[in-house]
Amino acid sequence: MLGMVPLLIIPFLLFNLGLAGLFGSADPFSAPLFSTAMISGGVWTMTFGDSLLVLALVLLFVEMMKSTRTSNASIADHLLSTFVFVAYLVEFLLVSGAAQAVFFILMVISLVDVLAGFSVSIRSAGRDVNL
Repeated sequence: MLGMVPLLIIPFLLFNLGLAGLFGSADPFSAPLFSTAMISGGVWTMTFGDSLLVLALVLLFVEMMKSTRTSNASIADHLLSTFVFVAYLVEFLLVSGAAQAVFFILMVISLVDVLAGFSVSIRSAGRDVNL
């Protein structure tokens, strides 16, 4: 049951918690989490928004692995992933705080999840029929 939950809802919820002010600042997505001095002499800074994108990419990989299943649960998983993408799209269009590059990239990652999930499922289902 828990395997059907689309994992890309986690960055969506974290972003909305940041918009609600639970992470402290007015714009938590540009607030630095940590900085590291590089050997080149430059300073690499990781922001909260950057970490959300990294988290979303890792979760996208897990979603791709989940989409290779051929069961009735995968259909429900794809449907729920589509609902998550629609939630991203509606929020991007209607909420002024979501008009940020970080949220747009999260939305595109969710779109890739939906498109790739259906594509992989159709491809692997076709392979099952040929056997």
